[in-house]
Formats: sequence, C-alpha cells, structure tokens
Amino acid sequence: MKAVNTMTRQFPKNFLWGGAIAANQAEGAWNEDGRGMAKTDVTTGGSVDSPRYVTYIDKEGNPGKAPAMGHNGVIPEGAHYAVLEDEYYPNHLGVDFYHHYKEDIALLAEMGFKVFRLSISWSRIFPNGDEKEPNQKGLDFYRRVFEECHKHGIEPLV
Repeated sequence: MKAVNTMTRQFPKNFLWGGAIAANQAEGAWNEDGRGMAKTDVTTGGSVDSPRYVTYIDKEGNPGKAPAMGHNGVIPEGAHYAVLEDEYYPNHLGVDFYHHYKEDIALLAEMGFKVFRLSISWSRIFPNGDEKEPNQKGLDFYRRVFEECHKHGIEPLV
C-alpha cells in the first residue's frame, strides 16, 4: 500500500472556504436601533459549575431566575422576561459585530474566506414579532453587512 502525501493536496478552486457566526452570540447591540428583546437577551452566562438561567419579573414585581434548560426555561405564570441588573448576559455584547462588522469582514477577506454564514436576529427586524412593517434600522444593518461582504469578494450565506 502506497502512502499518500496529504500535504500536496489542494482544495478545489470552487471550494467555499469561510466562517460563520450566530447573531445572538456575536452581534451585541442587544438594545440598539430599535431591536426588540429576545429570549437569549435574558439568558445569563454559565460555567461548568454554574448553570445558565433565564431571568424574569414575576406578577408581584419580584425578580427571579429559572433554569435555562437549553433556552426552554419555564417562568411563573404572569411573569415576564426581564434583564436584571446584577446578572451577566454574554450576548449583550457578544463580540460586538454590530459595531465592528467592517473590521471583522476585512479580517475574513485577509484569511481568504469566500463565504460568510450568518444568522439574522429577527428581533432586530421585527422587534415585537407582530409589526406590519420591519424595523428599517435592522434592515439597513444587514444590508450594510452584505455590501461589505461583497466589497471583499465574500458571499454572505444566511
């Protein structure tokens, strides 16, 4: 059996070398430009020793936390999701892609990426989820991201 030298192999010319982000983990700007609250905005940070929680205000006005259970935490009847002052919510800042997308996309281009997969934060487009018209500032943000990708020869993939 002949050994194969994998160092001499190359990717096909049409191979889509790229990267990806998730809006809720990367964008930050969780409460800017008309973006509405999403469940991830009330999900706390966690660690090996400390679980994640979803936070809320109960019907009497008391703050509370429920186990996040994979973002499926159940809160008491009559409560509403809320951001609590003394909790850490990692997606509130993320990597701040919302404010640094131009630099981030330029770095992707510098690495030779040809595709950039990203998700859309629907609470940025429809802040309450029931609007008849989308949030224009949200649409403008994603338009600018797509334009920046194209400027660098990168295909955005939503």
